Amino acid sequence: MFENVDVQEAIKRSIQTEKYARDFYLLCAKHMKNLEACRTFELLAAEEVEHAKTFYDIYQGDDLPDFAEYMKLESAPDSDWLTDLERALMEGLNERKAMELALDKELKLEKALRTLVEKISDEAVRAVFISNADSTHQHYELIESEYARLMRMVHETDMDTYVRE
Repeated sequence: MFENVDVQEAIKRSIQTEKYARDFYLLCAKHMKNLEACRTFELLAAEEVEHAKTFYDIYQGDDLPDFAEYMKLESAPDSDWLTDLERALMEGLNERKAMELALDKELKLEKALRTLVEKISDEAVRAVFISNADSTHQHYELIESEYARLMRMVHETDMDTYVRE
């Protein structure tokens, strides 16, 4: 995702990736029958906008429109976030499949962000990438928790109760 790129190019790609993630979550939310799953995806979409903004604010290029305008643009049709979702939609997207796909996407994104952090020397830029990687990890945990709830698995907050019984 971010191999052999300079820092400003990595920031630009991160803005794009966060936008694709936002679009992915909005589309997921639109297809959910379960209200809580829908709300989870809407929350994630809103947070992806915040992530994109943090990257946008440190981007030094002049080739992107105003942030609000940028977020209104159509996502690239070849975005792996959206092509994978479109494939899942054709196969009959449901809450379980959407959550599994989201888990995979967040895990890969966190790994890519943390790998990139090691290549950045500017402390302010590193801090933005670290913050976004940490938030991406929190997204993974939120999705994992919602997945467990949907699948009627033991929730982590109930784990002690079930282990002791």
